[in-house]
Amino acid sequence: MIKANAVIGQSGGPTAVINSSLAGVIEAAAASGLIADIYGMQYGIEGFMNEWLIDLGRQPQKVIKGLRSTPSSALGSSRHKLVDRDFPLILDVLRRNNIRYFFLVGGNDTMDTVNRVEKYCRENNYELIGVGIPKTVDNDLYGTDHTPGFASAARSNILNVMQAGVLARDMQKVDKFVIYQTIGRDAGWLALATALAAGKEEDAPHLIYAPEFIFDRDKFLTDVERCIINYGYVSVVCGEGLKYSDGSPVSQSGTMDKFSNIEFGAMGGASAGLSLHGMIHAEFGFRGEFQITESLIMCDMTRASVLDLEEAYMCGKKAVEIAVSGESGFMVSIVRLSDKPYMAEYGKALLSDVAVKTKPVPADFFNREGNYASGKFIDYMTPLAGELPEFTELEKIKLQK
Repeated sequence: MIKANAVIGQSGGPTAVINSSLAGVIEAAAASGLIADIYGMQYGIEGFMNEWLIDLGRQPQKVIKGLRSTPSSALGSSRHKLVDRDFPLILDVLRRNNIRYFFLVGGNDTMDTVNRVEKYCRENNYELIGVGIPKTVDNDLYGTDHTPGFASAARSNILNVMQAGVLARDMQKVDKFVIYQTIGRDAGWLALATALAAGKEEDAPHLIYAPEFIFDRDKFLTDVERCIINYGYVSVVCGEGLKYSDGSPVSQSGTMDKFSNIEFGAMGGASAGLSLHGMIHAEFGFRGEFQITESLIMCDMTRASVLDLEEAYMCGKKAVEIAVSGESGFMVSIVRLSDKPYMAEYGKALLSDVAVKTKPVPADFFNREGNYASGKFIDYMTPLAGELPEFTELEKIKLQK
């Protein structure tokens, strides 16, 4: 590759660590010897087509360093779905700015964007190196053990469920249940991660329902009743994408986004958690709470995983390493070597194997009932979440008379 300019953009939802990946790319690009200037896309590929570019190479060093502990998407994000008429415009902007290195940080739709842009340029005899950097709190990308952003969002959810569980335990004479909904349209990684909130059997959460399994209302209510009998209350965690056997969403949402995905959050006007709340109340007449988390959990820097921040940064650096070696059409991957002690290395996966695909939670990460985590998942998740607090409980010591 000849010496040329590079561009990087951020796409999709925010995370606590996406800017750490950005810092890794900027620092590695500056030291590469093959990248002249490094530009940032303001508002992703949509902004790139409008040539909304900023000079990242001239940013003060304290700003680059600060990115490693700043949440959300510093460049501004986009959810634009590419159409055929976009590609000539993208190629024109690349040519006019002598950009030969193309980086995007995002999830499976973003990897599809990198893959399609790189392919279009190749077919039109424009030499472009395209490399994707993984990012999604959903942890549903193929080709990598886990994705930067997931561990931090999982940790935030775990802490929420721990604290909500203590509240529910102490308030069980008033409220008999609490429903906590996590994001995760097609995969239950975040929902299942909340199993780490429980230090012992009676701790929250008691039940976890993920999109990998068909939701059965009758089985759910039986599970709920059993937990209330055993523990005095029940803590339920559900993924937003729960579906019935006919494929209809438990949330009852019918709103679709531009990628033809069901909107489960505020845009959808409905939620699985609220539906579960209604089922319990209608069946048993109990009072209860429901808690729904979205973007604030996705970019919760105050609870970010230290490991997650470091791995995101190293993924950014690895992307530049792949690019300047002349390899194109890849996404950076994290390859786990062991759980105890946790060890991982950085590799690469073909974009064509990653793009527009969703990686579900493996069946053996669930218990037999499909309503909680298995020991294998706990081993997988524990090093990613980091150290968790311990809460105490009063001993029920009877009065001496």
